[in-house]
Amino acid sequence: MVVNEFFNTGPAPSTTTTRDNIRFLNVPAGFRQIYDVPEYHFSDIKKDDIVIDIGANVGAFCIRAACYSDSVYAVEPLTYEILQKNIRLNGASVTILDCALGSGYTEVISWDGASRNMTTVSLKTIIGMAGGCDFLKCDCEGAEWLIDPHDLGPVRRIEMELHLPPVSGPPNPLFLDYISRNYHFQVDYMPSQAPLGLLGYLHATRDPESTR
Repeated sequence: MVVNEFFNTGPAPSTTTTRDNIRFLNVPAGFRQIYDVPEYHFSDIKKDDIVIDIGANVGAFCIRAACYSDSVYAVEPLTYEILQKNIRLNGASVTILDCALGSGYTEVISWDGASRNMTTVSLKTIIGMAGGCDFLKCDCEGAEWLIDPHDLGPVRRIEMELHLPPVSGPPNPLFLDYISRNYHFQVDYMPSQAPLGLLGYLHATRDPESTR
């Protein structure tokens, strides 16, 4: 993927530094830029894990994941230019995949004030692009329900934001059944946010005895 140089001509933008010393550029944009991700659990990422961050925004998860793993991939179709600059700013080893999770149809992908018309791809395709997936983080505004559960076969750990209408379609019972049969999991429910289309956060670890 071709991206702009780290800084264009003119004064360098200021930065924001989080409590754990991750730096983010203060770049004006028409969408929310997420700097902290306390809702996700990822201290158990292994050095040799292949980590995929779907819905990377400007890098809050993938940059931190790169502190644990040498193989981190960020899927981000809308905010990738700022994401790339934040990755460089932190010296993180993260590869951006310019695609969007979906069922293979051409759709308008949108996030706040950003949008793009593009052909979506399956989780299987994304995993193929990364060369595997041990740890999956997914926050893609409802596209999680389009995942073919069998595409999760190689995935040991899942951290996923689960959505409800009107943000997404209804939850996929086949997906939920697969998780319940193959993973030890919990969901941090957010009933106060249900009217906003957020069900909660899934934290799942594959059962070693799962047949996949």
